[in-house]
Amino acid sequence: MSLRLQVLGAPGRDNALFVRADLGHLLQRFLFDCGQDCTAGLPLAEVQAVDYLCFSHLHMDHVGGFDPFFRLTFERPQPITVWGPPDTARILHHRFQGYLWNIPGDSSGTWRVHEVHPGHLHTYRFELPEAFTIAHDEGTRPTQGTLLETEHLSLEALALDHRTPSLAYLLREKPKQHVDVRKLQALGLPSGAWIKQLKEPLPGQRSLEVGGRTYDLQALRAELLTNAPGDSVAYLTDFLLDEAAMRRLVPWLEGVQTMVCESQYRHADLELARKNYHLTSVQAALLAREAGVGELILFHLSDRYASRERSLLLHEAQAIFPNTRFPEHWNLR
Repeated sequence: MSLRLQVLGAPGRDNALFVRADLGHLLQRFLFDCGQDCTAGLPLAEVQAVDYLCFSHLHMDHVGGFDPFFRLTFERPQPITVWGPPDTARILHHRFQGYLWNIPGDSSGTWRVHEVHPGHLHTYRFELPEAFTIAHDEGTRPTQGTLLETEHLSLEALALDHRTPSLAYLLREKPKQHVDVRKLQALGLPSGAWIKQLKEPLPGQRSLEVGGRTYDLQALRAELLTNAPGDSVAYLTDFLLDEAAMRRLVPWLEGVQTMVCESQYRHADLELARKNYHLTSVQAALLAREAGVGELILFHLSDRYASRERSLLLHEAQAIFPNTRFPEHWNLR
């Protein structure tokens, strides 16, 4: 699995999600929300290497751990990219300015904050050498939900309703090309460096030499290469799951491998969940089932429940979507 995920924080406390994308020649790290004490569960080097910070929204339990994260990353040589709903830049600017800065002007540290609005992104840049005093307005660009598109990954966001926009995120690895080993053996071809050229031919290349023989490149690719879906993980928290939200989410989540979803309440507390624009365990399981996801991980539980009730909450979800679990380190069944 190329996307290795770790839910941070304890049951009934602030939670977040850390994803380490191992792309072979490149490692990229994503942190989804930044609740209190969440990054304490990560090695120091992993925190300092976070490339992308993705806020669902800026309520206290999702941003309360930002200061210790910022302390470890404010002067990182590589820029840090932040995404969040409207007003993220203003709120983070206050956090940046919450300290006395008397550091040399040649220190480096760039933070680029993208606010996700309907139909567009609005970007602001903050610089450590300026003591983060200026919010440089870098303008807007249109988007229909795709925030990041690289050769290997894509990141999408969908705005949901928590009485304020709350962003759900979907991180996908691009489909992978694999060589069919059985067909390779049937053709009597050896493995070797030529396979890389088979997968990534040069522009205009029409043939490929293997073992002293010349093959038509297009025909050989059709014979040997197969496409397999890449890894995918969805992060959803703090929103009202009504019929309108279900209609938007089901096709968006279709076929996702791992869905990490809040379950603030047991289903007996459905009215409380609706009142506070949160989900119950049953609602999360129904969404996972309708979208056909591979696995559901429940997190962000209310502190109103003791250990026994948390276990019952899990069983409620498993009755609807059997492949449901809590984060491994919670040690709850």
